[in-house]
Amino acid sequence: MYYNRKKQLIKSGCLIAFILLVAIFATHHIYYKFKEERNVDYSSESLDIVFHEKAGDKVSITKATPVTDSVGLSSRAYTLTITNNLTEPVEYQLNLIEDKEAIENDHCEEYQLSKNSIRIAVKEDDKDSKIYTLSDIENNVLDVGSIKPLAEKNYSIRLWVSSESGLPNGSQLHYHGILQVIEDKTDLALAVR
Repeated sequence: MYYNRKKQLIKSGCLIAFILLVAIFATHHIYYKFKEERNVDYSSESLDIVFHEKAGDKVSITKATPVTDSVGLSSRAYTLTITNNLTEPVEYQLNLIEDKEAIENDHCEEYQLSKNSIRIAVKEDDKDSKIYTLSDIENNVLDVGSIKPLAEKNYSIRLWVSSESGLPNGSQLHYHGILQVIEDKTDLALAVR
């Protein structure tokens, strides 16, 4: 039997290329399928807001483990994208309020973390994170800004228990909050159903 090395190399190369293409195609579709399932859409009159977590606008601390700010900055981030659909700038406000419904449903009014012990980092696009103690935030406002026409802004928000809180590891205390985007200080973005 005659063996053609060149022909065998071409067959092997085609087979490897086909397998790689199928793997890339499958990975791409699986990633975007799960990514879209995570996203929760909200909107106001002129803004579209996408929370990139299954929990949507809800944030929480369920394991009260005090950490330093450097460790807290590497903790889980709650991410959202705000998109301006108008051809004019839109002013907005990003708030963090207490989730009274979750507190009531969990029957945990007496197990809430003190706002003095919660640290929060707010990062807008590629800017440096702004770090606050939750009790220092006035009127629940994390950020106030303006979005250029047809532009978008991305936020990453992290919450953690301060190492200076004096709480023991594994404390039963926790926190429930809701992120709100308010357009022009009047129109609250609501979930798209």
